[in-house]
Amino acid sequence: MPQLRKDPVTSRWVIVQSERPLGPDDFKIEQQSRSSRACPFCPGNESMTPPEIVSYGRKGAQKPGAGPWQVRVVPNKFPALRIEESLDKMALGVYDRIGGFGAHEVIIESPEHDREIADQPLEQVVTLLRVYRDRCLDLRKDPRFKYVLIFKNFGAQAGASQEHPHSQLIALPVVPSRVMGEVKGSQKHFEHTDRCIFCDMMDQERAEHRLAVYENERFIAIEPFASRFPYETWILPREHQSTFELTPEEHLTDLADALKTALYKIKTLLHNPPYNFMIHSLPIHGREEDSFHWQIEIIPQLTEVSGFELGTGFYINPTPPERAAEALRRVPRP
Repeated sequence: MPQLRKDPVTSRWVIVQSERPLGPDDFKIEQQSRSSRACPFCPGNESMTPPEIVSYGRKGAQKPGAGPWQVRVVPNKFPALRIEESLDKMALGVYDRIGGFGAHEVIIESPEHDREIADQPLEQVVTLLRVYRDRCLDLRKDPRFKYVLIFKNFGAQAGASQEHPHSQLIALPVVPSRVMGEVKGSQKHFEHTDRCIFCDMMDQERAEHRLAVYENERFIAIEPFASRFPYETWILPREHQSTFELTPEEHLTDLADALKTALYKIKTLLHNPPYNFMIHSLPIHGREEDSFHWQIEIIPQLTEVSGFELGTGFYINPTPPERAAEALRRVPRP
């Protein structure tokens, strides 16, 4: 029978279909053909991108153009927001408008054109996460920024315009409403219980063993109880942490292991689907350190959003998260 499930953080409702649930082989994955165009992100083509902001070699950050790179950060050639724009606010009757100020960067994840995170050596994924962290720390120094979002689009169906493995960063002068929903929902739970809702979710999972996909000493990958999408996967620090960019250096290897393993399991089980992931962290000036818990959300693009979802804010998930977790657990780690 179908179930209505309520997200314990945002109070968002999801319809989970348990009759004739869809399994991993029931989704149609369109494999995109390889482009014959020169890749602007490959080594030797550095002149095809805007001048780099920073690059990292095997020993860490290095000056732009200093030599062979492992991860490279450049401004987006077609930015959604620009650092040169003003932050002027204006009221237009009942409407509000702010100048198009912000930062939009591309993080080229590896020199290798055809090797995604799931198949990268662990050390390369650690370097990538270090770049994510360092760029967030650098941008939060600017008091005009209120939020920095790291996200990745893999595959044309997920919004990727380049084949070469890359992520993006957008720094915003406002906090996104979706993040604020998580912050407020977490704070509400904390006010009633004096506990973090995400920590409570992990405590319940340790007792029930129904939704976990993979865990190591410091991180856990789970299918959310009210998953919006089939095989939606979250990665959370097992110890309470509110801010991604404050992740200690000694934790990055375990985080890289959890991210690489989760993506490898999704790739293997679902035949390399397009996906998005994003890192939701506490807003830069947030004061909810005790109630908010940062997380990486991985969303395989297997279904389409229709009029019902757009009209109600409800999502319909054709794969119960317990079944998704069980299938993903069976996939060996890389």
